[in-house]
Amino acid sequence: MTFPGRLLAIRNLSPKKHMGQNFLIDPSTAEMIVRRADITKNDAAMEIGAGLGALTIPLARCAKTVYAVEKDRDLIEILSGVLAENKTDNVNLLNRNVFDVDIEKIAREERGRLTVFGNLPYNISSQVVIWAIGHRNIIDRAVFMFQKEVAMRIAACPGSGDYGRLSVMVQHYGSVARIAKVDAHQFYPRPKVDSEVIEIRFAQGGKQAEDDALFSSLVKAAFGQRRKTLKNALSGSGMGLDSRMVECMWENTSIDPVRRAETITVPEFVALANALKKCRDNGLKTR
Repeated sequence: MTFPGRLLAIRNLSPKKHMGQNFLIDPSTAEMIVRRADITKNDAAMEIGAGLGALTIPLARCAKTVYAVEKDRDLIEILSGVLAENKTDNVNLLNRNVFDVDIEKIAREERGRLTVFGNLPYNISSQVVIWAIGHRNIIDRAVFMFQKEVAMRIAACPGSGDYGRLSVMVQHYGSVARIAKVDAHQFYPRPKVDSEVIEIRFAQGGKQAEDDALFSSLVKAAFGQRRKTLKNALSGSGMGLDSRMVECMWENTSIDPVRRAETITVPEFVALANALKKCRDNGLKTR
């Protein structure tokens, strides 16, 4: 593996800070991530932010097919050369933003669900996770590398300072496993913080909210004013809940309304959302 700085320098390029570009420099780390993710020749994988191919190459060796998404045009030519040098013939390069990729079409062509990988910049981490949740019908699991603080938020338990909206959303729709820690010195340029690899396996079946949009709005409102009691946070939120609706919701659950959002478990948030839906369906209206 050629050092990323050298690959870029040959073309008078440098890492783009505004795109959060930090490239893995140790091939054994990328191989370890793919190994722990247990990728086989039965798997079709999509990589978000393929960069210079550090993860793409070991993925291609293990997976049936890899869709390598990279929106930086300056990196595509380099990546294409790296793939050719490694004699990969099962990688499809996609020069676009991941949010513009027709992942539904890819899943249809592959006739199955996908495994998604990515070394995610901090500024789009939450967006990509929510995007993956929205496509959980065709994404079997997501293996993402996050800055350590984001990983802690995703895996956090109720009652901890890291527990929040992202924790609830991810843990409601899937199971979370922390599979690897990656020190900052393993990247070029070196970031200020360490990273961690999280695997999210999206659940099939199980107890879920009856209305996804309502559940999402409820969780957002609850953590929007996390210093307040849950009752006051929801009453003063932008959800437009009047006092009758709020009282009806509490009457249909056994949850104490003076608790705060960070103490509410994922199943309790589901119960609240389903109770709110029941009240709404029974004729009570939001403002």
